[in-house]
Parts: sequence; C-alpha cells; structure tokens
Amino acid sequence: MYEGVVQDLIDELGRLPGVGPKSAQRIAFHLLQADPADVHRLASILNEVKAKVKFCSVCFNVSEEETCRICRDPRREPSVLCVVEEYKDVVAIERTREFRGRYHVLGGAISPIDGIGPDQLRIRELVQRLNDPGITEVILATDPNLEGEATATYLTRQLSPLGLKVTRLASGLPVGGDLEYADEVTLGRAFAGRRAAE
Repeated sequence: MYEGVVQDLIDELGRLPGVGPKSAQRIAFHLLQADPADVHRLASILNEVKAKVKFCSVCFNVSEEETCRICRDPRREPSVLCVVEEYKDVVAIERTREFRGRYHVLGGAISPIDGIGPDQLRIRELVQRLNDPGITEVILATDPNLEGEATATYLTRQLSPLGLKVTRLASGLPVGGDLEYADEVTLGRAFAGRRAAE
C-alpha cells in the first residue's frame, strides 16, 4: 500500500477492464516518472473524450456527432444490418473490408450470471429499426461464446416473425490453427459450416 494520492491513482487504474493490481501499479509509476507535459496531454484527451464522444442515435456506435460516420455514409448498403455486442466489434468487422452494410450495437450480451437480460440491451431499438421496409437481412455477429450464443438465439426467436432473412456469422477453425488443438465445439462448428472447395 502506498500513501494517499498514489494509492488512489493505483486503485482507479485497477478499476479499468483488463488492468490488474500489478499493471495498475506499473502504469501509476510510469505516469509519476513521465514528463508533466505528457501527463497533462493524457488528462486533456481523457476530458475531451468524455466531453465530445457520445453514442450514435441510430446504431449506438461511438460518435462525436449525432450520428456516426457509418450511418451518415450514403455508400453503405442500407438493406443489410449487422448486429454486434460492442463498439469494438464494429472496428473489428470494418478492418476486414468485407461488410458494406450498417450496424446495430446492442451494448453487451445476455448473461443471467451478470444480471444482464434482454431489457438491458438495445433490442427494443433494434426491433424499431427493423420496421424500416428497406432492411432485408440481419446478420447476428455476436461472440461465439455462451453469452453470444444465448443472445443470438434470443434475437433469432424475436426477429423470425418479422419475415427478414436472419443469418449468423460462420464459426470454426482459425486460419493457421491446428486440428489437434481445436476443441470439440469449434471443430463441430467447422464441420457444420463447411462449404464447397474453390
């Protein structure tokens, strides 16, 4: 334990996701030894982010304006909507340059253990968006874990009556992986999602 404000800094850094006590201590001491101008610049950016960044009123992605750049882009395909759990998932999909539609960010996944049910997610807003007759396909791009699967299953049941094409991202073996190290679920999905050889 350290004195006063140093311990307060370590405690606050330790509250960040993925930052454990040792990492928090390391970051705190880095900041203490850093040039004051660098620390002020970091503090300024943190304040600016909190002041300027909000959530897109359409898809709930992060944005500095009322709507995000993807929702404003007229070149995006308006008939296909990709549903993701978090904002970082949008960035991951955008990096592939394979998807040209629009997004809807749920803000998490169904997780009864964590007390997160459908009402805590932006599912109601999703259903409202799907009243637009121009949307013909919804791609469920939730994580391939227990919570993501539960969320995708729930959404499939909710969206099926709307008469839209509801698809799920394929999952299976990673490129560069070895069959012998794949778990049974991953290998099973790879078999179920197999496609014709090109």
